Amino acid sequence: MNICVIGAGHVGLVTAACFSDLGHRVVCVDQDRPKVQSLRKGKVWFYEPGLERLVERNLRKRRLSFTERIGDGVRHCEVIFIAVGTPPLASGDADLSSVEQVVREVARLAKGYRLIVEKSTVPVETGKRILQTLQMWPKGKTQFDVASNPEFLREGSAVEDFLHPERIVVGVQSKRARALLEELYRPFKAPWVVTDIASAELIKHASNAFLATKVSFINAISVLCDRVGADVEKVALGMGLDSRIGPSFLKAGLGYGGFCFPKDLEAFVRIAEKLGYDFQLLKATRQINEDQKRILVEKVLHHLWNLKGKRIALLGLAFKPDTDDMRFAPSLDIVSALIQGGAQVHAYDPRSMKAARRILGNKVRFSKDPYSASKGADCLVVITEWAEFRELDFKRIKRLMRQPILVDGRNLYRPEVMRRLGFRYVGMGRGRGE
Repeated sequence: MNICVIGAGHVGLVTAACFSDLGHRVVCVDQDRPKVQSLRKGKVWFYEPGLERLVERNLRKRRLSFTERIGDGVRHCEVIFIAVGTPPLASGDADLSSVEQVVREVARLAKGYRLIVEKSTVPVETGKRILQTLQMWPKGKTQFDVASNPEFLREGSAVEDFLHPERIVVGVQSKRARALLEELYRPFKAPWVVTDIASAELIKHASNAFLATKVSFINAISVLCDRVGADVEKVALGMGLDSRIGPSFLKAGLGYGGFCFPKDLEAFVRIAEKLGYDFQLLKATRQINEDQKRILVEKVLHHLWNLKGKRIALLGLAFKPDTDDMRFAPSLDIVSALIQGGAQVHAYDPRSMKAARRILGNKVRFSKDPYSASKGADCLVVITEWAEFRELDFKRIKRLMRQPILVDGRNLYRPEVMRRLGFRYVGMGRGRGE
């Protein structure tokens, strides 16, 4: 099939590369010229495991192309995915101006039948707005269908998630649109959920909101565990073995970050408000998530007495491992609080330091590896659970540090092992580390 994907961000580029790898001819459109020029050379502008290899392979096979001109895709492709950014406004609403602009251009340039598919995460009833916008333009012989096909891609495993999905959700309004999407997704062995457009739009927001709530629930439990001397890891294990609950997203730590959960949760709260419902559960979820960053800083302060003049080493900056994404990363607020308290912050991350440097500038001293970050540190703080941090030589780190205090914001290590090595170990929901 001939497919157009508009937007070469984290969702759009993965969608374009994966569909092309399945044998479709894909035109990926983005108005950012330097980004397009880089992609034409096979260079991906963000880190996602396996993605650059897919882009390079399908460029060579001429199944994937990149352009700044939306007409190059719209004129020749029957199925058009909209995967442009929908960043949060100050109000919490999703900014849909890019979606509207794309829809207007598609309506102006398309000739013949076109299926417009929402891939960006958008508020419920956006599909109705898209159809209204398409109908405002003189169509001639052009016919449009609108569909919703929400993505469920996790940064760090987005390629795997796309190629081996747990379910495929499509919201359609016509048999023709359904048949096209069924043909497109025929190679995938996954449950097929067909709904109306509004239901598909709600599935995406409801899924992310529920997962965020699950994260905040176990983090709230971790606070209680600290106060009574219980171990949240054991509590989560006991809960997760219940098939009604399951173990996923029951990992206590610093809370969720990244672009999807914070943005989608805020947008869902606003959607509910506009529909006359006060979604108090999601507001509490949001507050608990914010509290986790403050709680970690308080743990550091408790064990250092005060922050002024202290050197703090951070392991990890990205909001999760296997990505360089710093959007809404918990590290940003933690760094700010530590610096405000008078601490000097040294940090190391395997992938995100370039992105972090653009945000933090010279507020943080970036280190070449975990050991140089630890040298002379009064406290070592784990922010991101990168796999390589599990293999560190902690005997060496202890010798390098001024004070052997380890605040494990992701419960990456076993407390008894760290204490046996001579560290004062402090986890999240694993006691106060006295």
